[in-house]
Amino acid sequence: MIMRFTTLGPLVVAAALPFARPAAAQGEFHWKGQVAAGKTIEIKGVNGDIDAVAGSGEVEVTAVKHAHRSDPDEVKIQVVQHEDGVTICAVYPSDGDRENTCETGEHGHMSTHDNDVRVNFTVRVPAGVRFAGHTVNGEVEAANLSGDVEAHSVNGSIRVSTSGSAEASTVNGSITASMGRAQWTDALEFHTVNGGITLNLPPNVSTEVRASTVNGDIETDFPLMVTGRLGPRRVTGTIGSGGRRLALETVNGSIRLRKNT
Repeated sequence: MIMRFTTLGPLVVAAALPFARPAAAQGEFHWKGQVAAGKTIEIKGVNGDIDAVAGSGEVEVTAVKHAHRSDPDEVKIQVVQHEDGVTICAVYPSDGDRENTCETGEHGHMSTHDNDVRVNFTVRVPAGVRFAGHTVNGEVEAANLSGDVEAHSVNGSIRVSTSGSAEASTVNGSITASMGRAQWTDALEFHTVNGGITLNLPPNVSTEVRASTVNGDIETDFPLMVTGRLGPRRVTGTIGSGGRRLALETVNGSIRLRKNT
């Protein structure tokens, strides 16, 4: 069955060598270096927030360490350069058979082993540089960026605004994202378990949407050509001419797709 409906409520979803200058007395780490447009500055933490803001020229990263009982000096900030950009990690002391390592993307291993050091990152991201932020216990915020954004947490909310594209996931926290790019290649996904998803999209976007929730509702500002069975908590359909895929999923929370103004 194919139905067409519109709701006016909200649906919600190079290369100079870098240098590092640690300031151990203040528990701070500073890094500044070139990352070419189209490449990625990636931050990987375990305990702590990650804040990214628009910058110019070189990428700048500051990490501030705090702890109640553990030694902040035991947590090392590592910088790894690779063909896709630069990855910077908070590496905790290894305890056991598997060593903690700083590697790009889904590679590497991170574990705190009851270490309570919290590392908060602040990143200045120049125009055209992609940003990826990963933490476990903390929030990720990327404000007013111009490149593509990827943000992930486990226990923490995510807030993203960019003129590029975005995707995000968490478990315990809400996701609020605004993206300016109306076209993308790979599927974009927004996932949480305990929290709502609000996604702001360009008015001229065309996409194949799959949205689902268990305890919540789904609202959209966009006319949607619905395919299959229409339910209050699961929608599959097309905005505009479709083509590119968009997935939004939560368990406890509502989903809202809104038009950028």
